[in-house]
Amino acid sequence: MISYPVTLTPDDGGILVTSPDFPELTTFGATRDEALMYAIDAFEEAIAARIADREDLPKPSKGRTRVVLPTQTALTTLLYQTMRREGVTKAELARRLHCHAPQVDRLLDLNHASRMDQIDAAFSAIGQRLVVTLQAA
Repeated sequence: MISYPVTLTPDDGGILVTSPDFPELTTFGATRDEALMYAIDAFEEAIAARIADREDLPKPSKGRTRVVLPTQTALTTLLYQTMRREGVTKAELARRLHCHAPQVDRLLDLNHASRMDQIDAAFSAIGQRLVVTLQAA
């Protein structure tokens, strides 16, 4: 799982959420739980914007209060980070997967629920293998 630290600040009867790793991220909620729930959406928007702008995604820094990204978002994030690290463009990934560019665009779209076999194939095409483990909550 990928989790990012957040700062929770009381603000006018609610809770303001910011992130040291994503300065553009700001959201709020009436309660702590609501603020943390909205933070998930805010992280997804920030990550999607950085992917669209072809910017790096920060590695999570240290912090006590954290927001865990949903599994699908985490997989997309890992794929994008791996592609950048390995110097694999979307066009090159499409070539390696023997597919069209829009299919790769969907793999990197946080609003699209890609199938696991497609995600596995994408990682394999860039020389990686996804390993899943289970931990007690």
